[in-house]
Amino acid sequence: MRTNIIHLSLVLLTVLFSSCGKPQIDLFADYKEIPVIYGFLDINADTNFIKITRAFCSSNEDPIDPAEIAIIYDSCNYPGKLDAFIEELVSQQGQPFQPTGRRIILDTVTIHNKESGVFYSPHQLLYYTTEQFNTNHDGIKYHYKLSVVKPDGDTATAETGVVSGNTMAISAQVNFQSEPTNNMSNLMFSSTEEAILYEIVMQFNYRESHPGQPLVQKEVSWSFGTKRITEYEKVAGTENCYKLYYDRNMLFTMLESAIGNDTVWDVNHPNVIRYADDFVVSIAAAGEDFGHYYQSTQPTISLASEYNNINGGWGLFSSRILVSNPVGLSSLTQYDLFRKPWGFQQE
Repeated sequence: MRTNIIHLSLVLLTVLFSSCGKPQIDLFADYKEIPVIYGFLDINADTNFIKITRAFCSSNEDPIDPAEIAIIYDSCNYPGKLDAFIEELVSQQGQPFQPTGRRIILDTVTIHNKESGVFYSPHQLLYYTTEQFNTNHDGIKYHYKLSVVKPDGDTATAETGVVSGNTMAISAQVNFQSEPTNNMSNLMFSSTEEAILYEIVMQFNYRESHPGQPLVQKEVSWSFGTKRITEYEKVAGTENCYKLYYDRNMLFTMLESAIGNDTVWDVNHPNVIRYADDFVVSIAAAGEDFGHYYQSTQPTISLASEYNNINGGWGLFSSRILVSNPVGLSSLTQYDLFRKPWGFQQE
């Protein structure tokens, strides 16, 4: 019996989470065309994209270099347009999920600006929809089932819930100080149903002008990494409120690194002028399937256990959301920002 080597070049689609390179996985089996599917539903997006490709293969007698094959358009894509669609399911008051009768047909589009790399470029074929997805409310929950029909008639399927941001809230204020301290502050936020993985990012936006130069938009930002909701401290007496602890010196440490020696502002000898705009806290939240996938791809996990939720294929179909809120700076933070030599002025 002839044995084929199937090379799966897996791409983790991360708009909201940090991207990472994926190693090659070799599976030894009788050849069977395998769809490779990656997609995330985002209820806030005006367009949702799904990447649908196929595994490519070689035999022991005729080996191939997967790095060479991956950059060939026809090796990665199915010929023509596949029959791909998303069905809506609903559950009311804990009852089993049932189809609503709504079917979202996926169309295709080609993007033309992908940078060169492991996969073919600059043209990338994507499946997409501009239809909006419903969110959970008042005991009503929605799931969405993706179906991809291959040319041979076999169908690959996957199902996901939807992550909604309508219950997410973030503290109204943050507190930093420029003087060195070991003290920590905390930001409270609420989780959202269907999401188990979170990444929180803080960003301070400001404008800067050097002598004789126009104002330029600047920012300093930092991420607290990707964590499961169980890794945060839950606020006692609440159902979904958690604490994020942060270094009270962080903002001014980041500003010092970004500004360098241009920290001093003197009314008689101004070498730089800065205006503070806003401080934004962003929370990216992803569904359970993405959480399992993320855990399975960590360095301590064997590649053999990599998570896959595509029935009849390989890849990941899940849901995510990004919520960004402006947050106020405490009076202490504002005092250090405007009254000490950082070059910031109030308009």
